[in-house]
Amino acid sequence: MPARTHRSTAAVFLAFYLFASIAHAQQITAAASGLTAVADGVTLEVTALRDDVLRVRMWKGDDAPEDASWAVLAPARTSRVPVTAEAHGFSTKSLRVSVDAHLLLTVADLEGNILQRDAAPVLWEGTRFAVSKQRSFDDHFFGLGDKPGPLDRGGQVFTMWNTDAFGWQESTDPIYKSIPFFLDVSHGRTLGVFLDNTWRTSFDFGRADVTRYTFGSLNGPVDYYLMYGPEPRQVVSTWAWLTGPTPLPPLWALGFQQSRYTYFPESQLREVAERLRKDRIPSDVLWLDIDFQHENWPFTVDDKAFPNFRGMVKDLAAQHFKLVVITDLHVAKQPNVGYAPYDSGTAGDHFVKNPDGSTFVGKVWPGPAVFPDFTQAQSRQWWGSLYKGFIDEGVAGFWNDMNEPAVFDGPGKTMPNDVQHRIDEPGFRKRTANHLEIHNVFGMQNARGTEEGELAFRPNERPFVMTRASYAGGQRYSATWTGDNSSTWNHLRMTVPQIVNLGLSGFSLTGADVGGFAGSPPPDLLTKWIEVSAFQPIDRDHSAKGTRMHEVWVDGPQQEDIRRRFIDERYRLMPYLYTVAEETSRDGLPIDRPLFLEFPHATDDGTPYDLSTGGGEFLFGSRILVAPNPSPEEVAPYAVHLPAGLWYDYWTGKQLGRTNIAGTLDLEQRDKVIAQKPLMVTPTLDKLPVYVRGGSILPIAPLTQSTAEVPNGPLTLRVFPLSPAPSSGESCAGEVYTDDGHSFDFRNGAFARIRFTCTVAANGAINVEIGKQEGNWHPWWHTYRVEIEDWTPKAKRASVDGKNVVVTQADGHWGVTVPVNAEGMRIALE
Repeated sequence: MPARTHRSTAAVFLAFYLFASIAHAQQITAAASGLTAVADGVTLEVTALRDDVLRVRMWKGDDAPEDASWAVLAPARTSRVPVTAEAHGFSTKSLRVSVDAHLLLTVADLEGNILQRDAAPVLWEGTRFAVSKQRSFDDHFFGLGDKPGPLDRGGQVFTMWNTDAFGWQESTDPIYKSIPFFLDVSHGRTLGVFLDNTWRTSFDFGRADVTRYTFGSLNGPVDYYLMYGPEPRQVVSTWAWLTGPTPLPPLWALGFQQSRYTYFPESQLREVAERLRKDRIPSDVLWLDIDFQHENWPFTVDDKAFPNFRGMVKDLAAQHFKLVVITDLHVAKQPNVGYAPYDSGTAGDHFVKNPDGSTFVGKVWPGPAVFPDFTQAQSRQWWGSLYKGFIDEGVAGFWNDMNEPAVFDGPGKTMPNDVQHRIDEPGFRKRTANHLEIHNVFGMQNARGTEEGELAFRPNERPFVMTRASYAGGQRYSATWTGDNSSTWNHLRMTVPQIVNLGLSGFSLTGADVGGFAGSPPPDLLTKWIEVSAFQPIDRDHSAKGTRMHEVWVDGPQQEDIRRRFIDERYRLMPYLYTVAEETSRDGLPIDRPLFLEFPHATDDGTPYDLSTGGGEFLFGSRILVAPNPSPEEVAPYAVHLPAGLWYDYWTGKQLGRTNIAGTLDLEQRDKVIAQKPLMVTPTLDKLPVYVRGGSILPIAPLTQSTAEVPNGPLTLRVFPLSPAPSSGESCAGEVYTDDGHSFDFRNGAFARIRFTCTVAANGAINVEIGKQEGNWHPWWHTYRVEIEDWTPKAKRASVDGKNVVVTQADGHWGVTVPVNAEGMRIALE
């Protein structure tokens, strides 16, 4: 420890003498973990939080801005690593930083590859600022949340200002969320950039000037973070380190969910529940929009339309349905009538203020309404206390809508800029801020208060909150969706890049209203949407008032059968999906992900693979590739570009890839040929192309009607051997994770994680190894069914740890059924 201190001190003195040679106007002070430079009254501070993470702050004058963040976790923000001083900057074990006399910043890797270079000094105009970075034509930009449009943000301009954007279209900006984080992918290297500024910010990725990209704000701090990969998955995981991953949700949140604005009265909701069970459509969640409330007052129930609310919740639970209800943040201004949210909020002084100190009032669904000041910890605690009644009645989750905040009679459909928020929050200086500073975090803090309320009343139950508006880091508190989309083919097409970019931005638990919220989808559109949504994190069918019904059965038995089949498949894949969700909660990698996250070097020039293929394909976890039609309303054949390697058709189990290439090419040569030869798919109503990577082992369950139903039968391990060549000996792998599906007991060991591997022997025999279970949870399965895809046994022999067992064929799959051994086992099939 003393030696390390000595080295850091020596580095400081070395830096002092080296920096003295820089232009006279500049003063640089080296630090153990970075540097501070001053020129012309502007201060630049660069700090190494990790070897691959830098924080950059700039300010004018003598006083640094307040060092606080709604987004960045305190342990990450205060993390430090030692650096090595150099002539014009410093280096870490991953990065080299240099600063010139004009405070222009350059960041490179240790091989000299430039990752980011300022194109001009920071431009200041009063409180406004703009940061400019050099851009090449090889830069591709991803992230920024659910902004509509192409997957790649290059050449576009965006504004961060949470907006109630009903009827948004492909060119609409801004919409509901402000997540000022993006990935810059260039030449196979990825740098993440996060501007931690809650004011109205803007991003120009080369529209005004193709040689640079810029970001800036009307006010607030120049405070941004740089996260280096070089692989994109490393950057996404680092983003989770910085702002937190999406927590493990309750299992039921991954089930099929049915909603409408609104099921009314109570009898209609009961009818929907009965029909879902009668038609054997697997489902877990029903939703209630605002009409269930008394005159749209949050935290009330219309007793005439829902005369037995508590009994209804209990009856739905008996049918294995969870109920999620909406609780908008606009509290009805109803004094002296016994409306507890208004009365208690007024008594506790929990509502936002006008500049003159009076309570701000705006018109929303209940009419005149007041708004909680979520920047006060005590006000969030009060807000959370309002959930006690619904929680006591058994409501499972809550929906925070309209929290941009939307105000019907406000300027720009929101609060006036001068509305006052009284920040009283650990880690922040206690002060008053106007709405311009708080607007973009208002919805995030609303969802935070809801989540904290759920945890207060159910401390050992995983909460479920759905929010429409949020900010960076909001994934810690809630799931989200893409807002009020439309029932058009184009909106179905836009769903994939929106959900993928949300995942890259930290929100792994996301979805889009299936069928489109605004408008009435024709039958084929609703069917195709249900097919795609079966492979997305949140699968919620939702529709607006005045539209035709969206339920699975509405278009007759032929359409219903197709839709049911895809929902069925989602439930069979539930062990895989839950395993991916648990992975997300640890490493931050999203459930739905772009191809370049797993195949960053699939093209020779470093172009992200998704852009070479049109951007319509996505990965469901790391093992399954889904390839919807990029023009879903068209009937002409379209190309599916599978990354090089061996792939299997998920539906048939047949191998694709290497075995389709004739001749004597070796495997590496075949891979390159395959990468250039797309599959041509003729779209049909009842099919969605889905593929599995060779080398995967997928855990698959017997079909159930909800996640609360215990599957009856074995856990199937579907093995997709990596190589068709019997002499290759290549392996495959997979795992399954499970727990009780709802509590936090997994943190104390009440979980089960089992890993699987396989090898292909020279004689074509396959060995499957089931590892020793981690954790002390007893899974629902008592037997495994091990099935090998696209493989026929020669000897029809099998053994488990040397003891012979029977090889059988079921539904075209050869395999064995064996009892569970928590200590693990080795299965040989010949």
